[in-house]
Amino acid sequence: MTALLRATGIHKSFGEREVLRGVDIDLATHEVVALIGASGSGKSTLLRCLNLLEPIDDGQIFLDDEDISDPRIDANRVRARFGAVFQSYNLFPHLTVLDNVTLASRVVHRTPRREAEARALELLGRIGLADLAREHPDRLSGGQQQRAAIVRAIATDPEVLFLDEITSALDPELVGEVLELVRQLAADGATILMATHEMAFARDVAHRVVFLDAGTIVEQGPPADVLAAPREPRTREFLARFTA
Repeated sequence: MTALLRATGIHKSFGEREVLRGVDIDLATHEVVALIGASGSGKSTLLRCLNLLEPIDDGQIFLDDEDISDPRIDANRVRARFGAVFQSYNLFPHLTVLDNVTLASRVVHRTPRREAEARALELLGRIGLADLAREHPDRLSGGQQQRAAIVRAIATDPEVLFLDEITSALDPELVGEVLELVRQLAADGATILMATHEMAFARDVAHRVVFLDAGTIVEQGPPADVLAAPREPRTREFLARFTA
């Protein structure tokens, strides 16, 4: 498959701490890639670099063969082609759910309000939140807020959706409803790069699993290979904690 997003030789340090050490990663259209690794392995930093939220120290990032890591690039124009959801919901508390979901469509993509709201209500209706569209986020459960954040990210039809440990801040009983929404997006053909500790979900939904350790990719491949029969000792050591 031709890569939609491709990064080569990505290095990123914060002061003396080197977080990414020459990472090469790619993502094809309609592919779901699960990024796994221990806390501190560099997963969140990699996603933020690919999304142009953090400048890289070395390497290149290509989107549709355009070098988006070129410092002359209009980063806002590129980020408008992405969707991102993080551990914290990041919904604006002073806005209703509907206004949160339509904000990027209206402000960044200049979509007329009526059209943006129709799209948002259709998406919210799919996940059972249409009746809460005019509530403020503090009236929603954590799972509902995270699902609303995902809807906000997909409302602009992004070419790539970045999901960064989106279930880690949720109570266990709310994890399933959020993962079910991601499962639906994957089934609909979304292109997703997802950092996650949900190994069963990665096994069932991802096309490929990438194991990141201490800022380097140790192993990658189909979930059946990486998760069930890893080649590298470090991968086996990491996965052992999920089966102990």
